[in-house]
Amino acid sequence: MATTQSPAASVAASLQDGKVHLLLAASGSVATIKLPLIISAFAEYPNLSIRVIFTKSATHFLAGQSAEQPTVASLAQLPNVDGVYQDQDEYSEPWRRGAPILHIELRRWSHLLVICPMSANLLARITHGLCDDLLTSTIRAWDTDGALDGLVHGRKKRIIVAPAMNTAMWTHPLTAQQIRILEEEWGVQSGDAGWYEVLRPQEKALACGDTGVGAMIAWQEIVKVIKVRLALD
Repeated sequence: MATTQSPAASVAASLQDGKVHLLLAASGSVATIKLPLIISAFAEYPNLSIRVIFTKSATHFLAGQSAEQPTVASLAQLPNVDGVYQDQDEYSEPWRRGAPILHIELRRWSHLLVICPMSANLLARITHGLCDDLLTSTIRAWDTDGALDGLVHGRKKRIIVAPAMNTAMWTHPLTAQQIRILEEEWGVQSGDAGWYEVLRPQEKALACGDTGVGAMIAWQEIVKVIKVRLALD
């Protein structure tokens, strides 16, 4: 009887496919609905492979409830998408010694991780080192010095984050502390030591009805940054 390849084994098998690998992730924010637009913007790049991670909270915004909110499963049908993952995919079957582990294989596979949107909750979990789901485990296992996965275009593999949250959350003192960690301690602006790049939010009327800074940067700008970082143009 034929067996189905596990998600981790599928990722591992594609490590040397000769393509550019973009790992996208979404956490619990209304801005998750922009992810299909971001993915579709790369349809003209057949040498690009995209894999997507959703947190449990992010899936609430893509459940097919409106035209701009298709289902999570439907994203697998978009051009260049070779995998869509949720927490249950981490150990879809009992693990055995020697078997690949999904969050490790996704880290090895990716040339760039872009988290759009990054919620206030995910920001707090990242900066405190928590790794209790697929996305945070992938982040925590990141090759921060380039010793394991090597360099991409002469530099360490980056994690780009696009925060999105209510204005009161963005202006909270804790957020300032946590963003400072990403930008100044772990950020690419700190020189060769850094691996994080923060795309700060914009000011606008938010979906909740408040107006202020906190909305995710325009999805078109995220696309532009990805193209530059992966040298797609």
